[in-house]
Amino acid sequence: MTSNRNSSFRRAVVAGAALLTVLSTSVMANPATATEQSQATSCGAACVETKTLNIDGVTYAYRSLGTPSGTPLVLLNRFRGTMDEWDPAFLDRVAARRYVVIFDNVGVARSSGEASPHMADWARNAGVFIDGLGFKQVDLLGFSFGGLVAQELTLQRPGLVRRLIIAGSGAGYVQGANLNRKAIEVATKPTNTDEDFLYLFFKDTETSQAAGRAHLARLRERKDAFVSLVSEKTWKAMLSAGADVGTPETSLLNRVGAIRQPVLIANGNEDIMIPTFQSYALAQAIPNARLIIYPDSGHAFLFQYSREFGDEVIRFLSEESKP
Repeated sequence: MTSNRNSSFRRAVVAGAALLTVLSTSVMANPATATEQSQATSCGAACVETKTLNIDGVTYAYRSLGTPSGTPLVLLNRFRGTMDEWDPAFLDRVAARRYVVIFDNVGVARSSGEASPHMADWARNAGVFIDGLGFKQVDLLGFSFGGLVAQELTLQRPGLVRRLIIAGSGAGYVQGANLNRKAIEVATKPTNTDEDFLYLFFKDTETSQAAGRAHLARLRERKDAFVSLVSEKTWKAMLSAGADVGTPETSLLNRVGAIRQPVLIANGNEDIMIPTFQSYALAQAIPNARLIIYPDSGHAFLFQYSREFGDEVIRFLSEESKP
């Protein structure tokens, strides 16, 4: 992809942004009904059992929530993320209506094996896990790094994926909209503090920062949260895998036009981890995509607006696909 082509693409995306974006100053949601509450598990995400699945010498750790019916929704973790990082409020909201599976991919936290330095392998390993659970078709939701994995898996195995949700993610490379140096430095510190997390994942406003602190408190409701973390070797493998799509020539923008499934792309209006402009670029490049931008939020908008985005996920997955 040449510099001129990138410049033209950027102008096209900016011109089309108003048509692609749903940007509001307030996000409304309907309260959960009694039926929705009864469908949720009695335990909830904060204490649901961790299970294991052994496939070809690899032990995958996973959890499932909701009633096993319909098309399962499989979630793919963020950079340096484990299944403990999914907000219980978001999981419980979605699991009230959908069957949800979260897991640690090969070499991540509670799962065994060695993490691959290549994006294609992260996608293949996720597909092996899905196959191992006996699912013939799934919906995918990938957050951040998981959004890249979700796109790669959809391209590898289009028949496996019914609908795709890409949250706080991008294409790997978009001219003028790549990770800033400070974000990389903070994200790759040997140990991240709460302050680092709030800087990277939430907007620098009083309301967004307060939402971030509430999110962190909810994560700690689980008694065994973070007993197993992502090793340095594994998160460096994640960095290497991300680099597989990190140039103009290897950007997912060059391939996502082949994704024909309905796709929901969402982000906060000021994401410093993966700049929000990358979400615009994806929405422009994927034929059947829609884009939602949430106000006063950053990379972890889905946990700041756990209720609202959870309802949006349910609506999107419940729609009938056009022939």
